[in-house]
Amino acid sequence: MKYTQLGRTGLKVSRLVLGTMNFGPQTDEADSHAIMDAALGAGINFFDTANVYGWGENKGRTEEIIGNWFAKGGERRDKVVLATKVYGNMAADGDAWPNHDKLSALNIRRAVEASLKRLQTDYIDVYQFHHVDRATPFEEIWQAIDTLVQQGKILYVGSSNFPGYKIAQANEIAARRGGTIGLVSEQCLYNLAERRAEMEVIPAAQEYGLGVIPWSPLQGGLLGGVIKKEIEGGRRASGRAADTLANPSSRAQIQAYEDLLEKHALEPGETALAWLLTRPGVTGPIVGPRTAGQLDSALRAVELELGEDLLSGLDEIFPGPGPSPEAFAW
Repeated sequence: MKYTQLGRTGLKVSRLVLGTMNFGPQTDEADSHAIMDAALGAGINFFDTANVYGWGENKGRTEEIIGNWFAKGGERRDKVVLATKVYGNMAADGDAWPNHDKLSALNIRRAVEASLKRLQTDYIDVYQFHHVDRATPFEEIWQAIDTLVQQGKILYVGSSNFPGYKIAQANEIAARRGGTIGLVSEQCLYNLAERRAEMEVIPAAQEYGLGVIPWSPLQGGLLGGVIKKEIEGGRRASGRAADTLANPSSRAQIQAYEDLLEKHALEPGETALAWLLTRPGVTGPIVGPRTAGQLDSALRAVELELGEDLLSGLDEIFPGPGPSPEAFAW
């Protein structure tokens, strides 16, 4: 496994991040534990989760599965850089009581305590804001975070799904307060088929020293060889991937992508991950395996070297927006 620093911090993390969103809803506890053991054995030390994972009446279940894995011992907790998130409504019936979601100081305090209990740990390495909260000022958010850092309950803070201007605003206010490290990472939607983050989010992250952690690196399976799998009688596309393939021009784009990789004898999913590892500012993409086999495929991407001709071909199929402001101005 290869490692890098998380943004401007001294924290060393693996170039692949283990996403746990499937643990509980798609993968039972025993298999989830086996995947985490395999990931740790392969050198992946960065695990990502969220308090809402498990979904519906099972919100929090994913953190519980991870906590039970930590409880097995064997230095599991000590070896893992643990990231979880706060913002979502944790009510099982979907109706949040006032102050039981988003980023008020009250909910941040409540959510941290609940996550620590489910995760069976004394501290969270990277505590992430799952979404912007337009109603809560950053002065209040940072006051709550400073207290938790002083108490030793969290070490670093990251954002997720933030626009570039909010990254700037959050860190400028943190700097004015003094003594607050500010955001150190941004977890955003970013992959070959969805490159809008290159206009504002990634430049802001680089300017302020945030590590970029792409989620949905295969665009919901779209970049994982979905057409080939359909032809071979495998699992058909669903959700976002199926909606995209229903558009003839989008389907032709994905077909061109799969044809290019077949020419180079490369697997689509592994190549999509390897491409992200070549991008400036990217710490590592989140991979969310449902099975051990999917984890093995993701691991191969770390060692995959992509030639300039292939990278140029990928840019032709999936052109990025270009730099800002030139992407929308002169």
